[in-house]
Amino acid sequence: MNFNPSSIKYIEWRSPDGLHEDTVNCISELQFIKDEIQFLSDLIKSHTLELLGKNAFSESKELAVELSEYKKTIKVLLTKLKTHSNVLETLIDDIDIPDEEDDYKTAHYQLMFETVGFISSFKKLKRRVFQLIKIVLKEKKQRKLLKP
Repeated sequence: MNFNPSSIKYIEWRSPDGLHEDTVNCISELQFIKDEIQFLSDLIKSHTLELLGKNAFSESKELAVELSEYKKTIKVLLTKLKTHSNVLETLIDDIDIPDEEDDYKTAHYQLMFETVGFISSFKKLKRRVFQLIKIVLKEKKQRKLLKP
């Protein structure tokens, strides 16, 4: 995602509590998405035979590869957010370091933009997986109804 650091000066500075809350919420949401990624991977695996029969194997393989890439990306993003959360302690201390708040503010909003972009692209992938599985399940149901 493209990030323009000069746009940060127009964003209001939040209190350390607000920054901490943002970070904790992002970590929580990413941990939930991590579970969703596992669920979607299992869903594709459980319908592999139907996907082979429908000749949608290439699309399901592509989705499985994308899910594994998201799994790797989410680990990196969670590590960044946890480290970022720990750095907040140094910001709260009484020692004033020049540009410390501005640097933290820039890093914070950059991480928030990165997280929002990740979540948005994951939702698109999730829709694609459900669309594929929906088609497979409809065909399976039709075959079942046509069988005497």
